[in-house]
Amino acid sequence: MTTTALPKGRRTRDAVLTRGVELACRVGLGGLTIGGLADEVGMSKSGMYAHFGSKQALQLAVLDAAAEEFATTVIVPALRAPRGVERVRALADLWIRCGLERQPGGCLFVKASTELDEQDGPVRDRLREQHQQLAQSIARMVAGGVTEGQLRPDTDTEQFATDLHGVMLAMYHGYRLLSDPAAERHARTAIDRLLDAARADLTAATPAVTASA
Repeated sequence: MTTTALPKGRRTRDAVLTRGVELACRVGLGGLTIGGLADEVGMSKSGMYAHFGSKQALQLAVLDAAAEEFATTVIVPALRAPRGVERVRALADLWIRCGLERQPGGCLFVKASTELDEQDGPVRDRLREQHQQLAQSIARMVAGGVTEGQLRPDTDTEQFATDLHGVMLAMYHGYRLLSDPAAERHARTAIDRLLDAARADLTAATPAVTASA
């Protein structure tokens, strides 16, 4: 179904959530309110309540919208690559491009992870689920490399997922906070080393991750 084919109420809600993600990146999920977002999009507060009902429901919807955007931008395109190492590399390349975008406020998931790490409740639970789903998606892609005989049978797919996520967080930190011009190069080198260590034939040459445009 195309965007224009969606019901008007759904299109309005989607547009509001897009702005909600942008606002949450700037002010944090805790700073995201019904009234604040209503002012941001030029909607009445009562109209915003009609869509979301509560601040918590809005926060959950914004997290889901951000996760859907990440899936559409990174996960789904990566899955179009051939199964195995090429798919893992596609994931890494798309994730790097996403991390290098200079959107105001940065990545909502990095910001929210720090903001919510000690705040029990449904919003933190949803964020945890999203991180767990990402780790599982990475592990499945790595497992595909094992099945295809491109990675060693004893490859620890969960460890690989943890290591790759760590590389991406380090790149994000280096790029945004430290303004390190080598942040992307360091990330790509680390990813190459992860794949080299897991390759079935460690003597085979490993092509570098394609640089982003």
